[in-house]
Amino acid sequence: MMPRAFLCDFDGTVSPSDIGAAFARRFSPAGAAEAPSFLARWMRGEMGHRELTVAQCELLAVTREEAMTFARGFTLDPHFAPFAREAQARGDAVLVVSEGFDFYVRDQLERAGLGDLPWSANALRFEAGRVVPEFPHAADGCGRCGNCKGRHVRTWRARGYQAVLIGDGLSDRCGAREADRVLARGDLLAWCHREGVAVTPFESFADVARAVRPAVASDGSPARATRRAGGG
Repeated sequence: MMPRAFLCDFDGTVSPSDIGAAFARRFSPAGAAEAPSFLARWMRGEMGHRELTVAQCELLAVTREEAMTFARGFTLDPHFAPFAREAQARGDAVLVVSEGFDFYVRDQLERAGLGDLPWSANALRFEAGRVVPEFPHAADGCGRCGNCKGRHVRTWRARGYQAVLIGDGLSDRCGAREADRVLARGDLLAWCHREGVAVTPFESFADVARAVRPAVASDGSPARATRRAGGG
């Protein structure tokens, strides 16, 4: 059976809370960086996530120490580490692909004992109480995302893996369009239903683990995996 690469969104997925959104809300005046009116153009698809990130960061006033203290108030889905280890033991790949920021993605994974897990995110440079976003993974993407998940899907498929996108939000759309399989909740699940993208719903990584665990035939051998043709 072809090995699988599980491309896991971070904010709202690996971390049940959207740490990036909470961070932008906490350190912008009156939460302006996450106000519905501020996000409206992005929600409508009139601006990409990279442009949105730049605009949000222009509003933020925070030091690295304040940012890290705030982010450490969040935790990961307790079922994520067992899922990742089980998948890796089968020979599958598990990686985190995030449109959030490196400082909290790295720290959260290390604190959960998952520092060896491959991950990518946008970078945030702290300068005298202000922040400047950088996008080291933008090359070969869609041109609108900071860290395009569609590019990661293509990369892993070229390596001979079946690409499985796991996410919860609109920043996962590029990956969902190109993945061999999609597991979703929240806004991404609703978007997949609207767009006719085959999708499997989930609530936690306990659900993900069950959904992707290979079936076992009556003789004890792995059953042949098939891609779902419809939603649900």
